[in-house]
Amino acid sequence: MSDWKAKRFWKDTTVEACDNGFRVLLDGRPVKTPAKTSFAVPTRALAEKIATEWQAQEDEVRPDTMPFTRMANSAIDKVTPQHSAVAEMLAEYGGTDLICYRADGPQELIDLQAQAWDPLLAWAKDALNATLTPVEGVMFASQPKDSLARLEAQVKALEPFQLAAFHDLVALSGSLIIAFALIHAHDTADNLWDMSRIDETWQISQWGEDEENEQMVGVKRQSFMDAAAFYALL
Repeated sequence: MSDWKAKRFWKDTTVEACDNGFRVLLDGRPVKTPAKTSFAVPTRALAEKIATEWQAQEDEVRPDTMPFTRMANSAIDKVTPQHSAVAEMLAEYGGTDLICYRADGPQELIDLQAQAWDPLLAWAKDALNATLTPVEGVMFASQPKDSLARLEAQVKALEPFQLAAFHDLVALSGSLIIAFALIHAHDTADNLWDMSRIDETWQISQWGEDEENEQMVGVKRQSFMDAAAFYALL
């Protein structure tokens, strides 16, 4: 959608059931994806949220203000035809998960990471049947192959629309476990986002933050929240 320069041509935006879910209509004409594929989503709730994005457009269609539409397009045009490849790529995060790589100092940061991330690893062991081992420093350390295989199987079990949202949750947090914790409702999106930012937040507490970086982090946070909301609407 980033290449679009479309003008608004419709007055009314509606939602109706169709053979493969629910679709959005603009003056009675169904929305298409950028690849000209039929646009349909699994739930009415998601379709209605997407319809509000279309209805909110003014003279020019602005895809950057339509995160739910863009994620649905990605699910249809990108994830569906290459589901296994996307799932395998995301599952690889388990081998280098953010919450497994711990600082070797100072003690304050070591304690902050342990307080937030140790309970997540314990939850993953129980809920996902996956034991991952924390290590000090940034040097790669392999994780148990059976744990990684079970995580991969659970990623592959996600439906295309779920996987599209899951992709953003993993990529933005840097953690497969944080993304799983969110979709399993283990904790709130706000808390899990903060857990993914422990290192950066500690650095800011020591040295301060520049305005440009703050804005960039704000954009990433909103994208994480949008992905969480998208998943919930499924």
